Amino acid sequence: MAEIKSADVVKLRKATGAGMMDCKKALQEANGDFEKAVEVLRKKGQAIASKRADREASEGNVQAKVKGNFGAIVALNCETDFVSKNEDFIKLVASILDLALENKPSDLEALKALPMDGKTVADVVTERSGVIGEKIELGYYDFIRAEKVQVYNHFSNMLSTLVGFNKADVDEQVAKDVAMQVAAMSPVAVDKDDVPAEVIAKEKELGREKALQEGKPENIVDRIAEGMVTKFLKDNTLLNQEFTKDAKKTVGQYLKESDKDLKVTGFKRYSVKD
Repeated sequence: MAEIKSADVVKLRKATGAGMMDCKKALQEANGDFEKAVEVLRKKGQAIASKRADREASEGNVQAKVKGNFGAIVALNCETDFVSKNEDFIKLVASILDLALENKPSDLEALKALPMDGKTVADVVTERSGVIGEKIELGYYDFIRAEKVQVYNHFSNMLSTLVGFNKADVDEQVAKDVAMQVAAMSPVAVDKDDVPAEVIAKEKELGREKALQEGKPENIVDRIAEGMVTKFLKDNTLLNQEFTKDAKKTVGQYLKESDKDLKVTGFKRYSVKD
């Protein structure tokens, strides 16, 4: 068996992020061959990921960032908050996010396939699972393109939002306020017309069922259901929600006060706990 030097163990640790003992064992198994040792650690990560595939990765770290007129959100999920607060874990999310901003992948699968450190993003995440010893998965990626994209990252690193605007010269405070509104109130769409018909139909049906269960007369059930849909749209569409900083106005009114031509073109919101 080849002699395993401490310098080789340190080199392997730097290259993979695995623990010192895991690196030593991998080098011993590979008879001192560095590349084979890397493969040993990679397979260990895949084995752990496979073994824990049915475990729930209910913790994680979410980050959003903007580059030019492109903003992206990336979430890496894990099993424990101990791991989610780990410095290397947080740095990995940031690195994947920077990669997304640079390459602008079309969806989550395209992001996973991007090259990273001589591997793919998916392989890097799998290997990290082996290093940490619990299930880790790239749980979310989405983006917005707009004249102006505003980002909001909650201090907990468990919630991020992006909001797109139709003008580049948006007042910074207004942009931040709207991004925080999305974080706090979790709207389902920008405006009433943007809500999918199936969502409205479902809310109407729920309204009918509730009215019937309360013993309301059949001839007014539809009217009650329509009223509940109207309330749902007011409470759950961004422009029609009460503005969190001033409940006397809607978000749409707040925007008009800033600039009558200002519009929200879209938003993204992701929370680990949703």
